[in-house]
Amino acid sequence: MKNMSASRALLLLVVAMLLHLVTCTTTTTTSTATTLHNTITKTKTKTSSYPDFQLLNVKQAITETKIRPLKASQYQELSMNSPNDSGSEGKQKLKLVHRDKVSFNNKFHNHSHVFHARMQRDVKRVVSLIRRVSSGSATGYGVDDFGSEVVSGMDQGSGEYFVRIGVGSPPRSQYMVIDSGSDIVWVQCKPCTQCYHQTDPLFDPADSASFMGVSCSSAVCDQVENAGCNSGRCRYEVSYGDGSSTKGTLALETLTLGRTVVQNVAIGCGHMNQGMFVGAAGLLGLGGGSMSFVGQLSRERGNAFSYCLVSRVTNSNGFLEFGSEAMPVGAAWIPLIRNPHSPSYYYIGLSGLGVGDMKVPISEDMFKLTELGNGGVVMDTGTAVTRFPTVAYEAFRDAFIDQTGNLPRASGVSIFDTCYNLFGFLSVRVPTVSFYFSGGPILTLPANNFLIPVDDAGTFCFAFAPSPSALSILGNIQQEGIQISVDGANEFVGFGPNVC
Repeated sequence: MKNMSASRALLLLVVAMLLHLVTCTTTTTTSTATTLHNTITKTKTKTSSYPDFQLLNVKQAITETKIRPLKASQYQELSMNSPNDSGSEGKQKLKLVHRDKVSFNNKFHNHSHVFHARMQRDVKRVVSLIRRVSSGSATGYGVDDFGSEVVSGMDQGSGEYFVRIGVGSPPRSQYMVIDSGSDIVWVQCKPCTQCYHQTDPLFDPADSASFMGVSCSSAVCDQVENAGCNSGRCRYEVSYGDGSSTKGTLALETLTLGRTVVQNVAIGCGHMNQGMFVGAAGLLGLGGGSMSFVGQLSRERGNAFSYCLVSRVTNSNGFLEFGSEAMPVGAAWIPLIRNPHSPSYYYIGLSGLGVGDMKVPISEDMFKLTELGNGGVVMDTGTAVTRFPTVAYEAFRDAFIDQTGNLPRASGVSIFDTCYNLFGFLSVRVPTVSFYFSGGPILTLPANNFLIPVDDAGTFCFAFAPSPSALSILGNIQQEGIQISVDGANEFVGFGPNVC
């Protein structure tokens, strides 16, 4: 134990030295997407080493709301991995695309419709996530205590991200929704008693040489919460917070990621599925539990993955990479916090919020995870908008309003109460917004990550909302463009150094 403590202390010292080096050598401009600092703020007013203000390109943001999404066939082409996308030495890499960039039919709704539908589902996910944490069971999958926003396609304005992987032998390419807040990996399967529409043909276990059902007495079946048994086969059932669900049998199957083949992955073969999962064949759970894809890879490749989420309106692709080799050099690392009451979620330490050159006067206790598993800050790829406890949110919002008094205000929209009418502006000067992480690093967000267009007429809103509980959630809008790495084995989360 002493050797382990010494090793951890040495590791923390090295991380601290690296962060200090990043602070001393990084030059920041208003065009920098992400700025990381090792600066600890001890007073309300400080001299910041990053700009107090930055420019928001209003014209470009409005133009991007009118960009048509890719057709499914186009996404199939761009999602194919290049020869260098994955290797055999411990890491697998997939291209990652915002679901709103992919159109699964010929309909096309305006940005306002997409936005409102997306926010409605975001509220449902947050309520379900909070209920799940409050119940003290992150692995219970009852209708009333499991939340996931796997509910829509382009014309519903979902906030999810897609990857494309091969299932079975030979591999059948399938769209999969990624979700860092749940564990089970599943696909729709033949014979399908009840299935929703998906872009690719239904997966047929009879066509796969590697498909193997899991028996009820298997140790794998024991890891599934609320598992059942039918004719000696292990059955699973997952019900999501919006009423969507998947039911079927558990199996071991081969998944292909680029050129990398991963054998004996426990997946759900869904024979009864309902909800608005439109387009996707299933879900790739990336949570912290043993049944998630990351958890199942941990035995051979380390409990680690790295991802970079791109905005749905950009022309670039993000990425999702697995394995200890995916951990980047030069990232700013902070401790990963575990909640034994909710092991599927990834918690991080947040000590405060900044607006411009001011650290907002909010008690650090507002963001702490209690011994009973309440509060804390969860990173979630499936929640779009970052939530903070009401008291913290209001102080944060008011500080932003105080420094944007020169901008014309607009009425609140959907879940947002702080909006601006920027019609006719080419660009505007806005204060920087920063997250102060426990231990020192500061993450300064690009303007597009906190002031977003909610229609194509120039209405922009402050993209944060109050949480109905003590739980804070770091959503995907605020994560966009920033490489985020989760090293579950060593219990660290890294930000940067790359952008996408």
